[in-house]
Amino acid sequence: MSELVRQEIVLTAEIVVVKVGTRVLTRADGTLDDQRVVSIAGQLARIWQSGRRVVLVSSGAVGAGLGRLAADVRPTSVAQLQAAAAIGQSVLMESYNRALEPHQLHAAQVLLTAEGLQDRTRYLNVRNALFALFECGAVPIINENDTVSVDELQMGFGDNDRLAALVTNLIRAPLLVLLSDVEGLYDRDPSDPAAKVLSVVTDLNAAQVDMVHDRAQGDTARQSTGGMASKLRAARIATTAGENVIIANGMRDNVLDEILAGNDVGTLFLAEGRAVDSRKRWIGWSANPAGKLILDAGACNAIATGGKSLLAVGVTAVEGRFAKGDVVTLCSAAGEEFARGLINYSFGEMQTIVGQPTERFAELLGHCPYDAVVHRDNLIVLG
Repeated sequence: MSELVRQEIVLTAEIVVVKVGTRVLTRADGTLDDQRVVSIAGQLARIWQSGRRVVLVSSGAVGAGLGRLAADVRPTSVAQLQAAAAIGQSVLMESYNRALEPHQLHAAQVLLTAEGLQDRTRYLNVRNALFALFECGAVPIINENDTVSVDELQMGFGDNDRLAALVTNLIRAPLLVLLSDVEGLYDRDPSDPAAKVLSVVTDLNAAQVDMVHDRAQGDTARQSTGGMASKLRAARIATTAGENVIIANGMRDNVLDEILAGNDVGTLFLAEGRAVDSRKRWIGWSANPAGKLILDAGACNAIATGGKSLLAVGVTAVEGRFAKGDVVTLCSAAGEEFARGLINYSFGEMQTIVGQPTERFAELLGHCPYDAVVHRDNLIVLG
């Protein structure tokens, strides 16, 4: 049954996003493994030749830069890491381009940050550029722009996992493949002889996320910044938007070939519900919220399970400094975010109408342009 589900997913996936981690691309000494790049490029070419289009989100720039600089140890200075990333980016792209050329494909470098996708216009511009690259016979190779975005370098957030999920949502790719140095998500500590890789995960709930410990999932290597926890967060972003995710071992020979053949490789995370439209994907995961609304239990339930708009009567408190049209987070009384949406009223107006029925808006504000403070058409439940 598992393989039938996988085969259906890969057969219908016209666009595939592949994310490859640092440990897959580098040798034990941290230098770029050119043979691995050649192998991955060949697999990407075969995906392309099957009629699909593919985007690669690639880590490895810092490691490639350290190799070019013949550095023995990874620097601790952010500036030195930025310099290594800048030098390594050209090394990485040279390697990909050489590996793709025999397949009559071009390597197209795209440097992004998650923050760069917050603006709606830039978000759409990136989407248009990626589809234009497909038409040019180019494989977009995306990397976190470490020379200007240092969060990943400083704190190890594994932003390329999140970036891959955001790109998946951006182009509405039905399948995201996250390649690391682990076989997938285990049902327990992998050091336990009885541990098994989960073939399919249908409900990526809090219990499954909480059971993951980076050390238990083999995420203690010095060169990379991600981990199983960051991959699960990425999987949640993509599956909540209606796409499927596979976490697999990128060091396995021809792993992408196996995955695209529908074989039982790695852990498949199934999409949760119907696919979300493009604008709601931007609202839910790319835009930067400007404020927060705290809701009572009735409003939370109406939105989360009833598909309703948010009325001011269900709001108990507001935080932030937002203007009409900004993205705000919707939170329970306990402060837990469960949805996001475009606000119809400014922060000052919301302070005036918090907890009030719509019938009083004209009296309190002097006008009543909208019945709902967040309309359901501009709202996404995050899951």
